Amino acid sequence: MVKTLISGPKGLPISGNLLEFRKDPLAFLQRAAKEYGDVAHIRFGPKRHVYLINNPDYIKEVLMTKQASFHKAKGLQTAKAVVGEGILTSEGKKHLRQRRLIQPAFRKERIASYGDDMVQFAKKMIDLWRDGEERMISQDMMELTLAIITNTMFGTDVHESVKEIGHAIEVGLHYVSRKASSILDIPPSVPTKSNREFQQANETLDKAIYKIIEERRRENAADRHDLLSMLLAARDEEDGTGMSDEQVRDEVMTIFIAGHETTANTLSWTWYLLSQHPEVERRLWEELDTVLEGRLPTVEDIPKLTYTNNIVWESLRLYPAAWAINREVVEPVQIGEYQFEPGETIMMSQYVMHRKPEYFDQPDQFIPERFEGDLLKRIPQFAFFPFGGGPRICIGNNFALMEAALVIATVAQRFQLRLAPDHPPVETEPLVTLRPKNGIRMLVKQR
Repeated sequence: MVKTLISGPKGLPISGNLLEFRKDPLAFLQRAAKEYGDVAHIRFGPKRHVYLINNPDYIKEVLMTKQASFHKAKGLQTAKAVVGEGILTSEGKKHLRQRRLIQPAFRKERIASYGDDMVQFAKKMIDLWRDGEERMISQDMMELTLAIITNTMFGTDVHESVKEIGHAIEVGLHYVSRKASSILDIPPSVPTKSNREFQQANETLDKAIYKIIEERRRENAADRHDLLSMLLAARDEEDGTGMSDEQVRDEVMTIFIAGHETTANTLSWTWYLLSQHPEVERRLWEELDTVLEGRLPTVEDIPKLTYTNNIVWESLRLYPAAWAINREVVEPVQIGEYQFEPGETIMMSQYVMHRKPEYFDQPDQFIPERFEGDLLKRIPQFAFFPFGGGPRICIGNNFALMEAALVIATVAQRFQLRLAPDHPPVETEPLVTLRPKNGIRMLVKQR
């Protein structure tokens, strides 16, 4: 088949589009999608060819029907430096085996048992808030979701070292983000400032994770019905051997980071959006007051909290924690009318797709009501895909949705959050996940 020429934004002779992309990734991708349609050719450096796909049917081919022709691309391969060969970065048979092993911990009936803990941790947080005080809400959400994931998934509490762990995770994510979009490939062994900071952060995370594993192995306790118990009890189907500490560490590290970072960002963006849309906030309060009548929420309340759930969906639409997915072509493959070759990179951006006017009316506006009808049935499957799709769809999606709804319901019953009066404009920071740049400072007011 003759390769169809794919056009895209003209870049510089050597660096291509890299500098413009680095300056403002989201704006650059939106412009490329608008100007070049279904597929846009982007060049990062002299040899790295990236193709931004903006057609939901093509995205379905990449993530589902022809997913065997792709592997995770450079960004997530770079993430191995942090999470090792966990479920996020592994490929082929190893990934399928690990996913089968971990899946039971994320079944709906299992995660429902975590609901009370989520609510109690959120209550514990707001019990320390004082009416009228200013708080770094983005940091509060990070600490809250970190406490929840370590307790529910690993049956332990890292309260004493939560700030240290949170900082180490942030350093790691910045490092991975920079490496993934860099032309220069400086080995981690070279003692640059960035490499030294990263090594120190990794040591902090390793110390925390291996301590959890060591304590549990020493206990030799019965199954606590958490993810760590499943990993330690797992046996290879062929030779009956268990996982090494390093293998367990990789899976724990993956869930440890992915399981709190993404939900914390979603919650931070949600509080920001609610602060800018008092009419949505009022309707949220009405629902909470009617359904809960002043008591703490439970998992059983979630189906009744329809507007709360729609707020979560709309927040994920505007500020998807996973703002782009990359895949590397490993064998010649045709997507739509286009032919792609091994070594080329396919990029699909949730941020771009979620703001397309052909699928969403007033796409830049925060309108939770849009999810009240049959929107998700009327639009193509991959016009809205905050958790990815296909065999590698986020394994913790139901956990994250439940956690977000319960935390919002717990906090919003008692507090109204407003941006601090001197707060600069809130900006996005697209690292591995989509964060609010420099955090979000807010005033908390008792209702």
